Amino acid sequence: MSNFVAPEVKKFVSWDYVVFAGLFLVCASIGVFFAVKERKKKTSKEFLVGGKQMTCGPIAFSLTSSFMSAVTVLGTPSEVYRYGASFVLFFLSYALVIIFTAELFLPVFYRSGITSTYEYLELRFNKIVRLAATLIYILQTILYTGIVVYAPSLALNQVTGFDLWGSVFATGIVCTFYCTLGGLKAVVWTDAFQMIVMVVGFTTVLIRGTTLNGGSAKVWEVAYEGARLNVFDFDVDPLRRHTFWTIVIGGTFTWLGLYGVNQSTIQRCISCKSEKHAKLALYLNLLGLWTVLACAVFCGLVMYSHYKSCDPWTAEFISAPDQLMPYFVMDIFSSMPGVPGLFVACAFSGTLSTVAASINALATVTFEDLVKKGFPNLSEKMSTWISKGLCVLYGVLCTSMAAAASLMGGVVQASLSIHGMCGGPMLGLFTLGIVFPCANWKGAMGGLLAGITIAFWAGTGAFIYPAPPTKSIPLQLLTLNCTLANSTEALITAAAAPTAAPDRPLLADTWYSLSYLYFSAIGCLGCAITGLLISFLTGPNKGEDIPPVLIQPVCNLLCFWSGRLKALLWCGVLHDSREVDLEKSLPKVTANQTGTGDTFKNSIKRQFPGYNPEEKLCTNMSRESRL
Repeated sequence: MSNFVAPEVKKFVSWDYVVFAGLFLVCASIGVFFAVKERKKKTSKEFLVGGKQMTCGPIAFSLTSSFMSAVTVLGTPSEVYRYGASFVLFFLSYALVIIFTAELFLPVFYRSGITSTYEYLELRFNKIVRLAATLIYILQTILYTGIVVYAPSLALNQVTGFDLWGSVFATGIVCTFYCTLGGLKAVVWTDAFQMIVMVVGFTTVLIRGTTLNGGSAKVWEVAYEGARLNVFDFDVDPLRRHTFWTIVIGGTFTWLGLYGVNQSTIQRCISCKSEKHAKLALYLNLLGLWTVLACAVFCGLVMYSHYKSCDPWTAEFISAPDQLMPYFVMDIFSSMPGVPGLFVACAFSGTLSTVAASINALATVTFEDLVKKGFPNLSEKMSTWISKGLCVLYGVLCTSMAAAASLMGGVVQASLSIHGMCGGPMLGLFTLGIVFPCANWKGAMGGLLAGITIAFWAGTGAFIYPAPPTKSIPLQLLTLNCTLANSTEALITAAAAPTAAPDRPLLADTWYSLSYLYFSAIGCLGCAITGLLISFLTGPNKGEDIPPVLIQPVCNLLCFWSGRLKALLWCGVLHDSREVDLEKSLPKVTANQTGTGDTFKNSIKRQFPGYNPEEKLCTNMSRESRL
């Protein structure tokens, strides 16, 4: 029971609903537009990857919007408000992630001509590895997408009065609608529109909040006095929740699992008409990530300046930290009908883009990795209808998962961590294939299982036995100026963190207290190290047996001065060959495949169109082949 009287904060009014409904209407209209525009030439390839004719601009917007979900819009300002602006160090993490994705992973995926990233695993290892990775991705994405829909809906419902299940089902229905009608092109252009809405919403909140709190200089001064600007903490303790090292190193691994090898990202990149456009889209997307992060961090500082002497969370005006941002918006815009609706549209733009990206990626993975394997002779018309049916199916499943999330209670927090715990081992698996020619399929499968086991062991333990309070204490939050309710004493500082259970096991204060940002790192390293060990024990692959298009020679960057040293580190892979004769290498490659020689031979012909080993470039042949 709160000791304070909560100030009156208005709920949604009709104009807010009009603005919010406008967002959904525009998104649905984009789907209809592309369905009508391209109804005669829509093949499954065009539906799933936009005919591989997209340019870098809309793809860059789409990537930013897809990975800046409502969790970012609502959660990051709250994080800065409570713990300080150290979150801004993700600027460095994002930069490292984009560089690794553009220069290490993307070239291999693009030149291979694949539609699903998991096709690469069959080409490099075998069908078993591909199937295992596909199933893990499907389960992980359905669960995560459901949480992404439910969590912001709940936070907004409890503060704004916005109908909980109305927003959940509206999100699921609209995303499914424009994904099914318009395919990837509709998703990409809708994401671009939603990115603009997100930035406009953030900017509106920043301008109004800064004005009410005396300008940016005053906000900065209050944040400094409240210790919110202590960004650089170089403590190497891996148990600390956020330090320079946990954010830069752990954050890089976490986001690389989401960006570098994630189907949703790679599907957009390979839809570009050239590898140059794909890389440029990633680097432009980095500017978008930085922009959204800067807006979110500064919103957190403005919010702290506004509530520096009457914290609504400590005073129990709200029930969860994620409600801080919508509470702040309803507070400062109480006299401006329609503007709160713009912020809610901003938050749900992140949700819509994430859900749409997930639905489209799930449909692509399922069609390419499961349906086409079982039914290889489907007509183009039937393939397109099946792809659309899969969009509907996954739209229903993700919305249903959101409904199930409402019954999970405390498990929701654990479910949000599943994305990172699965992403790390996946990153390790693709790193094995792309960087280490010696890795074989047994090592890949063993490494994947080991990585998932280690990551889930640490993540589950951290959920059951939370880290000691000393590792994650929020900064001071005051209630000095809150109005008392029949009480003579005010709660001056934030409530003390719950004490640790007395029967904590030996690992509770060490392994289980590891920063959540390291879950992906330990999963990746566990997968890679175990995979290499198993590969050497069971007989490593020979480099000359592997088509060079499947391997990225990272040693070229490190040993640029010595051609002999580079050739030595290529481990036998024929990167310097003027003409890579894939036909001659087929018998050696197929020896390690579970499929027949002819099947894999045809697959190789299909998978490497336009590859030029001399220039290390691949032109997208899909368009030329239709002319």
